[in-house]
Amino acid sequence: MAISFQLTDEQEELRRVVRQFATDKVAPRAQEMNARREFPLDLVQEMGAMGLFGLPFPVGYGGSGGSYLDLCLAIEEIGRVDQSLGITLEAAVGLGAMPIWKFGTEEQKRQWLPGLAEGTALAGFGLTEPGGGSDAGGLRTTARRDGDQWVINGSKQFITNVGTDISAFVTITAVTEADPRAVTNFIVPTGTPGYTIGSGYAKVGWQASDTRDLYFDDCRVPAANQLGAEGRGFANFLAILDEGRIAISALAAGSIQGCIDECLRYASEREAFGKPIGSYQAVAFKIADMQVAAQLSRDAYYRAAWLLEAGKPFKSAASVAKLYSSEAAVDAARQACQIFGGYGFTTEYPVGRFYADAKILEIGEGTSEVQRMLIARDLGLPRG
Repeated sequence: MAISFQLTDEQEELRRVVRQFATDKVAPRAQEMNARREFPLDLVQEMGAMGLFGLPFPVGYGGSGGSYLDLCLAIEEIGRVDQSLGITLEAAVGLGAMPIWKFGTEEQKRQWLPGLAEGTALAGFGLTEPGGGSDAGGLRTTARRDGDQWVINGSKQFITNVGTDISAFVTITAVTEADPRAVTNFIVPTGTPGYTIGSGYAKVGWQASDTRDLYFDDCRVPAANQLGAEGRGFANFLAILDEGRIAISALAAGSIQGCIDECLRYASEREAFGKPIGSYQAVAFKIADMQVAAQLSRDAYYRAAWLLEAGKPFKSAASVAKLYSSEAAVDAARQACQIFGGYGFTTEYPVGRFYADAKILEIGEGTSEVQRMLIARDLGLPRG
């Protein structure tokens, strides 16, 4: 049986176009917008005009008619120069729009997907709660049916893309008061009375991405804003996370490649003891190890995306890709900073930003510990 990792001509062109955009438009702004913690709305809108937010969605809903792998290729290329903008794209599509596409009614798709796919609107994914963390099943947000409305009370934390000028709504999980074991999803539009968006966090990394707390105080939404079947909300959101881990792996691969790009340039220019530092084995081997990590990360997310698109079981492959690439990204950024020496500990060079950004890759959309647990279960090991 033939095995091929060759991208199609269209995918290679997509990579080329996104890489050019990232190099010409994003890279010159990355340092400043992260230092100022500034959400780059104009760049997001330009990405929307390029069709990046609609890559995996059909043309009839405003999309590009591409594949999930196409989305991952774009995320990697953006993440290669700036992780904040990379996670903005990943979260907007994989977490914000995908629940509508996967579980929405035809009316909900027609109402919400075109704006999301065209990048004129963003949406958030409200799963994590204060005190919950990796225990996504320990939900405290509640939804009570009152006539033709749902009344929501509770809070969410670490939610991406909900506080921007184009944030349209958030999809959330809530337990219904009629059955505390039944988790259901709801669409809560921005501006709904009782829905308050927090001021944001002082984060270590991803400074130019939008991350907020959310609060719901007798927040009323129409019954038509229920997303998916009642009681299926937890399973539906976990399915979204399964796919999202492939995209996070692509983002991590971009981080590693960005470290390689910077180190290759610096190691060829910077001299010590009369020679370029890249001529010394201690430096050359670090960069060689980064190349191994980038290639294996890329191969891992390619395979997981292929399984997803082929309709084959992909959950374990997604966890493998996310676990390996995220931890490799942290190590690559640490080694890149070591190569840059004191400069690596400044914001003057991108490797310091890659170092600050990389850590969250081991946490978001399922921690490394959760990935190991899922892989172990897939191997048939007994549960604790």
